[in-house]
Amino acid sequence: MNNLEPRIYVACLAAYNDGHLHGEWINANQDLDSLHEEVKHMLAASPVPDAEEFAIHDFEGFGDVSISEYTGLETIHELAEFIAEHDELGAAVLGHSGGNIDDAQKLLDECYHGEHDSEEDFAYNWIHEVDGREIPEYLQSYIDYKAMARDFFINDFFSLEINHKVHVFSYF
Repeated sequence: MNNLEPRIYVACLAAYNDGHLHGEWINANQDLDSLHEEVKHMLAASPVPDAEEFAIHDFEGFGDVSISEYTGLETIHELAEFIAEHDELGAAVLGHSGGNIDDAQKLLDECYHGEHDSEEDFAYNWIHEVDGREIPEYLQSYIDYKAMARDFFINDFFSLEINHKVHVFSYF
């Protein structure tokens, strides 16, 4: 279930420059034509006649992705669509990727190693399940998984925390 609802506050620049605050919040998770129509509707209702220009003055529901005043509606639509498809993990990966959808998708498709309770938990699972080595039971208590996790996450992996869980990725 998607807990993020990407929306933008679109303001009429003619009204703003004339000393009026006129704009509206628009759901970004809709088709591109609908986004354009909502902006046109907001501009048509402006207190300044024949208003044509708008800017994004606020946004929410995009995680750590930064939206600028003049981010295009096409980009807004693509970001919202990605977040709708991948939920909080998608928003976090987009934030990590600086809003680059191609890089975020590549991380999810090629570099994602799942959700874990901690980085130490990931190291334990990696050694026992992914690596496939049989570690004799009498040696298991000597393995320092905390130190192993620290070493893993220095060069080979990074994690993003979402709702008290770590999502682990390898670097490209």
